[in-house]
Amino acid sequence: MGAEVDLVGPGWRSGLPGWRYNPVRLEDAGADPDLIKALKAASYDVLVVGHEYPSRPDWVQTWRELECDVVSFQHSPDFSHERAAFDGERSRLYCYSPEMMERYAIHQPIAELAVHLGLDEEGPAARKGTDLVWLGRIDEDKAPHLAVLAAQLLGRRLYLVGPVFDSAYLRRQERVFFADHVKWVGELGGRAKAAAVREGLVFVYTQARTYVEAGAAVFGESLRAGTPVAALTWRDGTCAQAALCDRTGVTNVVSPEADDETAARALADASSVRATSTTQRSRPLACSGSTRDGISSPCSVNDR
Repeated sequence: MGAEVDLVGPGWRSGLPGWRYNPVRLEDAGADPDLIKALKAASYDVLVVGHEYPSRPDWVQTWRELECDVVSFQHSPDFSHERAAFDGERSRLYCYSPEMMERYAIHQPIAELAVHLGLDEEGPAARKGTDLVWLGRIDEDKAPHLAVLAAQLLGRRLYLVGPVFDSAYLRRQERVFFADHVKWVGELGGRAKAAAVREGLVFVYTQARTYVEAGAAVFGESLRAGTPVAALTWRDGTCAQAALCDRTGVTNVVSPEADDETAARALADASSVRATSTTQRSRPLACSGSTRDGISSPCSVNDR
């Protein structure tokens, strides 16, 4: 956009050449008039911050001195903000899905999707794969065992990409996770992660019955790689439905009272639809769906 950007705060990561750092914490600046003066001299138009900061009194005190806007994206479904943290104008909260909009309605949230592009994740040209791929953290909230069961129903191999967060869950589902058709890949990043997603015929998305996904990076990662998505959810209004359109994925909604076998069959059906309708791909998947203020809605990523 041609804006000048500073990274404000202590730098915990080095090796990002070309960025300007301002190594101060706003919540610590109130007692230092010279620091406040220096921050005001920077003439910031907007602060892009983690969603918890506008609920911290010391941080808010410094922000008000700066007389600039603040924007944040709600990346947790359970964080409780101060009632006055966001006013929808000068302080704005963005949410991904209808269910997240409803959860944070008191803060006048703005609906917006997010396209995630990690460091060195630009992958090679898309291709048609042969297997299913699942990406995320291995824990009960994400319910990857349902992806394993769906792959078994389809007679396809499933590649599991991600770190194990919940060893107790893994032990409970040991028989499922260590079936012959499951390929454990482990945690990947950068080009290796993009390549793993690219190799899939279909990317499968799962979640636990009571889990609310604030906004998953995996949708952007999959569509950028040219791999369509088969998603399983337990209610309407989820981030899967917000992210996907008819050209990029299938979302099947199952009653939370249904057992795992029924849920896996619904996911298998969604995967089968995407697999049979997928042709050889050489570019990221693009959506012809809705627009916001004349800008294409990023439910998938167009050619760059």
